[in-house]
Amino acid sequence: MNNKWKSTAMSLVSAIPLVFASSLVSDHVMASTMKMTGNKTPLTIERIHASPALAGASPRGLKLSPDGSVVTYLASREDNQHFYDLWQMDINTSKRSMLLNADKLASGELSDEEKARRERQRIYGQGIMEYFWAEDSQALLIPAAGKLYFYTIANQKAVALNTGEGFVTDARLSPKGRYVSFVREQNIYVLELANEKLTQLTFDGKGPIKNGMAEFVAQEEMGRMTGYWWSPDESSIAFTRIDESGVELVTRNEIYADGIKLTEQRYPYAGKANVEIELGVIQLASKAVQWIELGNEKDIYLPRVKWLPDSVHLSFQWQSRNQQALDLRIVELGSDTKAKTVIKERSEAWVNLNDDLHFLKQQKAFIWASERDGFNHLYLFDLNGKPIKQLTQGEWAVDAIEFVDEKDGWVYFSGRKDTVVERHLYRVSLSGDKIEKLSEKAGMHSAVFADNKPVYLDYFNSLQQPPQVSLHSETGKQLMWVEENAVNKTHPLYDFAGLWQMPDFGELKAEDGQALQYRLFKPADFDAAKKYPVVVRVYGGPHAQLVVNSWSEADYFTQYLLQQGFAVFQLDNRGSAHRGTKFEYVIYQNMGDAEVNDQKVGVDYLRTLAFIDGDNVAIYGHSYGGYMALMSQFKAPDYFKAAISGAPVTDWRLYDTHYTERYMGHPDSNKQGYDASSITPYVENYQSGLMMYHGMADDNVLFENSTRVYKALQDEGKLFQMMDYPGSKHSMRGEKVRNHLYKSLAAFLENELK
Repeated sequence: MNNKWKSTAMSLVSAIPLVFASSLVSDHVMASTMKMTGNKTPLTIERIHASPALAGASPRGLKLSPDGSVVTYLASREDNQHFYDLWQMDINTSKRSMLLNADKLASGELSDEEKARRERQRIYGQGIMEYFWAEDSQALLIPAAGKLYFYTIANQKAVALNTGEGFVTDARLSPKGRYVSFVREQNIYVLELANEKLTQLTFDGKGPIKNGMAEFVAQEEMGRMTGYWWSPDESSIAFTRIDESGVELVTRNEIYADGIKLTEQRYPYAGKANVEIELGVIQLASKAVQWIELGNEKDIYLPRVKWLPDSVHLSFQWQSRNQQALDLRIVELGSDTKAKTVIKERSEAWVNLNDDLHFLKQQKAFIWASERDGFNHLYLFDLNGKPIKQLTQGEWAVDAIEFVDEKDGWVYFSGRKDTVVERHLYRVSLSGDKIEKLSEKAGMHSAVFADNKPVYLDYFNSLQQPPQVSLHSETGKQLMWVEENAVNKTHPLYDFAGLWQMPDFGELKAEDGQALQYRLFKPADFDAAKKYPVVVRVYGGPHAQLVVNSWSEADYFTQYLLQQGFAVFQLDNRGSAHRGTKFEYVIYQNMGDAEVNDQKVGVDYLRTLAFIDGDNVAIYGHSYGGYMALMSQFKAPDYFKAAISGAPVTDWRLYDTHYTERYMGHPDSNKQGYDASSITPYVENYQSGLMMYHGMADDNVLFENSTRVYKALQDEGKLFQMMDYPGSKHSMRGEKVRNHLYKSLAAFLENELK
């Protein structure tokens, strides 16, 4: 329930005001009086999910070739927004063209392993879904339906590679482009491109033993989607070997429209056994494996593995089961199997993971991100872990390292230095004495850099601007558009843009005095003399943020509700992201308490507004938001007349180890906290006005979470509604499914609040 819960919530949803929009972000963008230009055609639920996409040309999979000469991206088809072809733009000529039509590649059913992997990645669609540039910028590797294709720029052809029998997954090019590696049937293979020699590197992968594969919680909670890593010189591959035999084998009933599929899944429930994990390095020449000593404690996590530039030293991050200890360890291969600990991060709550470790090539040092001062910032250390310099500091958070330019001495990073509701691109000198802001427009900026030079693509969006892509120099100067995506008369959004509503932003105070950001959308036909029912759209969980100046498909349903005469309110309660550890740690070992109290603060504020009908307030959320909807209505029924809960966790003992124990501790040592954070103790408070829905093949938040609440409500004689979807996973994908779901939600809100 890390990034995966966040992405799902974003696609489905996921006191007196002290500060308004002008002091939070640029008023010319955020003031609610601003309108988009366009026709005033009412939005329908069918149009939300139909093709072409309302966001217009919104490329995904953006990459710059390593030499910075070509932009490549995946573009959806006009008649099917979920089918992707590979496109390119030549930077010198600005010419765009289709690089590869996906119809020329294999198609067909994915393997169960690949289906699960894509669900973990939240990758949805058909055609070309991923691709990889060769280091020399002359070729690309393209996986499709378990096969691999090698596309050469010179002859503009995609050739199927001879990978043998079986479904290929987690494929990639080696750093210098001599090999293609992949996992098949739980073992690692390499294919030498020059002579098409296929070599199997591991042999014991079968049953509960998996080589080079990320375990369930690594994919779902740590953001680690792989279990193997090439050395920079291509001489070796580091890999994990996991043994799942101790993990509880669960037989799940995946309920489909035409039958029930019994699926066995090793699911690590909170408090139960995880996989046993080993870290090895295999030499391509000799096939010899060197196993790295991980310590006497076996019940641990390995969230990150990374080679040093010399291909002799390997780093890995060691994390304790309770996640209060995170070590960066480095081992010198060939001479010793025992690693040296160079960084120790400790917390009385938990240590958040990130991907911001960068080893420098021109000096024996590395950049490391840490929340040791309460906010995520960048630090420079030598290879022994001795601090050299804190590069960034202040009461704001760095999001991520985007690029390191050692030649000119700059570290490019994204962060919230100017406002927490926007993400901008900055650069700081390696000496740490100067920070420059590179992005200008108010909104959310995501940068994609070339591998070998500091030019970058800026993937920008805001509440008023669907995603657009531009190319920029190292100083932030815009060089050209890749996709301007202007909302003009030919844009799919234009017919509806005239009714698109902008929110008011503001700030409230939590019970402990911390600032809570909110945004409030007024109905499309707003009349200050009327009173409007309000829908509180919530996520509320860690590692997520809804109150932002960004374009989101989740807001399409918000706009629909606004046109039906509802107001929509969102507040990021304590425990959510980008506001420092003090803001996050409030929920430790007691989830569902502070978050609900903060949502009540939001409703208290709404009730001070003359145009809000304070007796007709609903709360709606998916995933953690579904949990929040239940907890809020059951614990504060006088605040929320109605609630919609989608795919909720209802008892944290039913969720996985890594996520749950991070925030709740172990069930054996925090029984009272687990009991208080589950839904069932509060069922007796429920009065009326509840709708729940769940995918009946959900392998993330298991369907049992909802059925337990169904049974508890039925035993209490409480009336409620439920809408369950045969065959649907946690993300509730599919145009027909989502059309029916949102129609059901809209009808429920109309009935309960009007």
